[in-house]
Amino acid sequence: MTANEPSKPVDFIRTIVANDLEEGKNGGKVVTRFPPEPNGYLHIGHAKSICLNFGIANENAGGICHLRFDDTNPEKEDDEYIKKKKKDVKWLGFDWQKKLFFASDYFDKLFEMAKVLIKNGDAYVCGLSADEVREYRGTLTEPGRNSPNRDQSPEVNLDLFLRMRDGEFPDGKYILRAKIDMASPNINMRDPALYRIRRATHHQTGDKWCIYPTYDFTHCISDAIEGITHSLCTLEFEDHRPLYDWILNRLESELKQHPQQIEFSRLALDYTVVSKRKLITLVNRSVVAGWDDPRMPTISGLRRRGYTPESIRNFCSKIGITKSPNKVEIGFLEGCLREDLEKKALRAMAVLRPLKVVIENYPADKVEAITAQNHPQQPEFGSRTIHMSREVYIDREDFLEVAPNKKFKRLVTGKEVRLRNSYVIKCEEAIKDPDSGEIIELRCSYDENTLNANPEGRKVKGVIHWVSSNHCVKAEIRLYDRLFTQANPEDGGEFLDYINPNSLTVLKNCPVEPSLSSAGTGDTFQFERVGYFCKDQDSTPNYPVFNRAVTLRDSWAKISGAS
Repeated sequence: MTANEPSKPVDFIRTIVANDLEEGKNGGKVVTRFPPEPNGYLHIGHAKSICLNFGIANENAGGICHLRFDDTNPEKEDDEYIKKKKKDVKWLGFDWQKKLFFASDYFDKLFEMAKVLIKNGDAYVCGLSADEVREYRGTLTEPGRNSPNRDQSPEVNLDLFLRMRDGEFPDGKYILRAKIDMASPNINMRDPALYRIRRATHHQTGDKWCIYPTYDFTHCISDAIEGITHSLCTLEFEDHRPLYDWILNRLESELKQHPQQIEFSRLALDYTVVSKRKLITLVNRSVVAGWDDPRMPTISGLRRRGYTPESIRNFCSKIGITKSPNKVEIGFLEGCLREDLEKKALRAMAVLRPLKVVIENYPADKVEAITAQNHPQQPEFGSRTIHMSREVYIDREDFLEVAPNKKFKRLVTGKEVRLRNSYVIKCEEAIKDPDSGEIIELRCSYDENTLNANPEGRKVKGVIHWVSSNHCVKAEIRLYDRLFTQANPEDGGEFLDYINPNSLTVLKNCPVEPSLSSAGTGDTFQFERVGYFCKDQDSTPNYPVFNRAVTLRDSWAKISGAS
């Protein structure tokens, strides 16, 4: 499935859109928008919104989804975030078809709309300080109080507003507020701010403006200007919808279009935080190594870890769209990645914790080239050559001197095991360090008649991976785990208290197949019997680095704490 292929998911928003089309609303058009703020990186929660907005547009003939940056807060915005977000949307497989906009494109229009509200008596300039505004607003159980400036004439308000624009007053001296109802049970309707004085250089408009519109004022008008038919927002904007509609109703003669705002539940993922403030804290306190750290839930981080756009789109499709908040298990996201990589990831062998094996009856000068399939179910993926020699590495976890039980199907002293794609070997002796007692080498024998075959009557249950010591490259392997030890790190206490100290384990000089050194950045592989891995951007020609994208199976529920 590609991003542009039509699908038939069923949810309440798609039902609304279908009914609108059937009734001929909006001239039979479907125009959605994805409106990120350019003050951070996109994360997995944004992916849900991206897939919904672009998906609905793609599913309906002639539908289109705009990409619009709501850049009304110049103090926190940066061109870097814009570039990254455009890249992320493209990587997920979606195209805004030249419909790229910025809220700042409409600053002149927004200013004119504010003047219309002032002239009609629907907005006034307030001189209360920020603390006084909060005091006058009231509480959830007590109504607010009117500002002393609320009953100023439109002429006075317009004069003050023009002087605000001209830079006559210092930051914070005045704000433009909507004149609605200070006794409304919805605090968002208690004369909310529409414009504030803020001397900051804007990444798009430079120093043209020293007043900037608020998000609530900007968003609905931007939607109307662009002809958005369905403005899809997460549930936290449900209480803002009356303001959205109030502004558009007051400006109906100027804007003509009145988009329909529809809310859906945001994505909540366990063992994860997606709050922008918390993600910035993780970066600024160096808990992680940047926004694209593979432990981060950002799309950049997921991409670097080894997630595919198909796996994320599939995840978003499977979790669906609802009104009710719910938390999704991160194991479900990981399962979507396994499902995708199982079909497409090439196989390779890598030994994470090497233990040297000397096959004593294998000729010292003999090297065999063995053909191994790149994928057991995909013959079109071709094959590769691996080399067998007298000395190989196996993983330390694949050897025990004495088997703990009958289910142990790896190498044991005096027992046999097959090297994948190669021979059956038998452990004759374990060599130990005389001081520590640690096993440092195995002495084994092999049966030359067992190359990828079992002679009649021969049963070998165990198969382990390996790499020739003379035909390998050394690599760094980064084992990423969940960033938090608690499923709900935001529920009570300080979320930083639940950081998993073992969320990253770095293994150096791990022997891997030589072909892996020529893989491209971002290429994913199944390291046989180990997990799925992605080649990292930190790789060098002589020293590749691989990130574990996901294990072969979900073992988190079987362990206590981090692994």
